[in-house]
Amino acid sequence: MLGKDYSDQDCSLARALEVVGERWTLLIVRDAFYGVRRFSDFHAHLDIPRAVLTDRLTGLVEDGLMERVSDPEHAGRQLYLLTRRGRELWPVLHGMMMWGARGSAGNSRIFGHAACGSELDDRGWCPSCQLIPAPEDIITRPKPGRKPRRDDPVALALRSPHRLLEPLDVSRPERGASDTIPAESRVKARAQGR
Repeated sequence: MLGKDYSDQDCSLARALEVVGERWTLLIVRDAFYGVRRFSDFHAHLDIPRAVLTDRLTGLVEDGLMERVSDPEHAGRQLYLLTRRGRELWPVLHGMMMWGARGSAGNSRIFGHAACGSELDDRGWCPSCQLIPAPEDIITRPKPGRKPRRDDPVALALRSPHRLLEPLDVSRPERGASDTIPAESRVKARAQGR
């Protein structure tokens, strides 16, 4: 197994990779920006093995990108919240999503400035206000015309516009949402135990 550190590299990129470079880590951070806070919701949305999710969340807490707090709605359970240091990753994460969208089917989400409603460009810039909004001032919504691929509670909740960092309400999935997912996808998901 490969090590997690790059001790022989005198480079800030190597230091960043030691924190967020492991598989699944950036997807967990992305979901935290989308408002996912509970272990069970990260698990359901990412299809990540529980042991790996535990390891990545522990690492993110130890590295100061997330904090673990008691869940007021569920005694004995924890919520995972991005810290200020974790929120500083938004421009990097947004840039990686835009970079990943080029040359592929494109991004499945649109990001807009909550204050004016303008769509952000690939740099995260609001052309109307002439600024890069903070993550909590950004609203994300599904790209029109994109067929949803998932029907877990997080994916269903993300079908509506949602402000980044605002807790995602996965308790009430939209009614009839499964009707918008092709039947073969629902059958496949059930067969895989999702």
